[in-house]
Amino acid sequence: MKPLGLIRMVVLLLLGTVGPTYAQQGQQQEDKRQKQEQKAKPEKQQEAKPQKQEEQQGKGQQEQEKKQKQEKKQKQENKSAGQEQQQEAKPQRQEQQEEKGQQKQQQANRPSQPEQHGQPGEQQAAWEGHRAHDWKSEHRDWNQRGGYNGYRIPEDRYRGYFGPSHAFRIYSYPVVVVGGYPRFQYGGFWFSVVDPWPEYWPDDWYDKDDVYIEYYGDGYYLYNRSRYPQDRIAVSVSVN
Repeated sequence: MKPLGLIRMVVLLLLGTVGPTYAQQGQQQEDKRQKQEQKAKPEKQQEAKPQKQEEQQGKGQQEQEKKQKQEKKQKQENKSAGQEQQQEAKPQRQEQQEEKGQQKQQQANRPSQPEQHGQPGEQQAAWEGHRAHDWKSEHRDWNQRGGYNGYRIPEDRYRGYFGPSHAFRIYSYPVVVVGGYPRFQYGGFWFSVVDPWPEYWPDDWYDKDDVYIEYYGDGYYLYNRSRYPQDRIAVSVSVN
């Protein structure tokens, strides 16, 4: 064999032995690298998982805080709106109350309207039963009765509705009989006629004659301004 052929044979043998060895080593290194990557991957996943949870928790907490702020803001706005409505409604309620108070005062100051008086026969019966047989002997003033102890009309009301300049006709106002005495309403008060009316007055004096109430000396009296201004009949005042 020639030396050149021998050299080729040796080279081929070396290549045949070294090539598989390098290939095997390369495969082992590749397997080792893949194993390391696979091992590192779960660790990265495990590291990323808590971080993701923290991010989610932080995001949820931010949303919750945002929601709470919105709810708080809404409550404040509703509260402010409610306070504004109350403030707006308060003057209205005050105005209504003042208006009602004024209406009541006007009603109290206004003489009763002729809408509650009874039928002519009823009024005639009420007054006929209280007519005197001899008024001069039957009549008694408040001094003779021991003094007036009834309700006293306030001065401002008295000036507005009573006295000779404020005459009226009893027929226009409610009349009832209480305790055997005729009782009529005028100027926001009730007047009980405790004295009998004179027998010489006409039967329809309560319908035709102008009368008025006056406080004289020791008590309240009813006067007939139309025909018998000198006669005075004792009356007692009450508010109901």
